[in-house]
Amino acid sequence: MLESIERSGKTAADATNDALKFLRVGRDEVDVTVLDAGTKGFLGFGGKPARVLVKVKFDPEKRAKQFLREVTAAMNLPLTVTTSFKDKQLLVNLTGDDMGILIGKRGQTLDSLQYLVNLVVNKGSAPYISVTLDTENYRQRRKETLESLAVNLAKKVKATHKNVVLEPMNPYERRIIHSTLQNNRFVTTYSEGDEPFRNVVIAPK
Repeated sequence: MLESIERSGKTAADATNDALKFLRVGRDEVDVTVLDAGTKGFLGFGGKPARVLVKVKFDPEKRAKQFLREVTAAMNLPLTVTTSFKDKQLLVNLTGDDMGILIGKRGQTLDSLQYLVNLVVNKGSAPYISVTLDTENYRQRRKETLESLAVNLAKKVKATHKNVVLEPMNPYERRIIHSTLQNNRFVTTYSEGDEPFRNVVIAPK
């Protein structure tokens, strides 16, 4: 998405209107800086055109929605995008058919798409806005699954006194395992390996 453009016209208003048409946005969605007010000249001669810089205002929700619609349209996967803010975090929820395609194996596709949305939303903006992408309540369901897995494996470690190495996980999922078992009296947890193959180890205390 083009975020700013310079335009010339007989007047600053003409140049601004031209830029709005090109960017396909409304006047309330942009900031306009008059670079040169221009001159009318004498009897129609020697005039100088006005120049303006029109910059689209930062709107993280609009950026996220537009990017996701473009990506999923290219995938021929129509969906509805809804957004909300919670604790200074942009929450984006996707609904539609075949959402399993967007989730991918262990949420890898959803995580990759979330990473891209974060890049798009925070391009040239300040302060940083964290974006969480979800569909069909996958994040909560995955969290509950990992918490249950952690508790069950901790019991196994306690019984066998042997380490258990989990499959590679992203940082968010590793934190869930660590958090679930941080107060466990019988086991401890730590991460090992390099991204993207870093995993959690549950070991007896």
